[in-house]
Amino acid sequence: MAPSRRFTADEGGYAQPGDLIEILRPAYQHWALYLGDGYIINVTPVGDVAPGTMSSTKSVLTRKARVRMQLLKDVVGEDKYRINNKYDSCYAPLPVEEIIRRAERYIDTEVPYDVLASNCEHFVTMLRYGEGVSNQAKKAIGAMGAAVVAAGAISLLGFAMGRSREKHN
Repeated sequence: MAPSRRFTADEGGYAQPGDLIEILRPAYQHWALYLGDGYIINVTPVGDVAPGTMSSTKSVLTRKARVRMQLLKDVVGEDKYRINNKYDSCYAPLPVEEIIRRAERYIDTEVPYDVLASNCEHFVTMLRYGEGVSNQAKKAIGAMGAAVVAAGAISLLGFAMGRSREKHN
């Protein structure tokens, strides 16, 4: 259950309210938004028994996510993390009070989830900037496109080689 207190923009500590937190998982990055006082907001698969962890397999298969407020240390576990407001040069962050107010409205709700179009990074950047952005998704889409092109080239090459053998026989 979420504490009833509200977070404010003047809380101290290394991470500041409204900061994007990138959690470096073995196969992907999980994103959260720092609220203050050690708490973050993030999305997890609906029905996940361990809400601090979003397995990459389950996140690919789910279509909904639950927004949770959790302690950063519980979500990070043994993984490394960093503050990464990497989009600040492209998008102006909203005022911190507005970021926190927007985030608090989502706590304990379900939201649509799609690993390529509406993932954890999209969610927290939408809170910080008013627009959902995910370079992680763009890279995945680019990799899939490259794989499709490579598969097509291999098929075309195989077809051409087969035709060439037919002509020589």
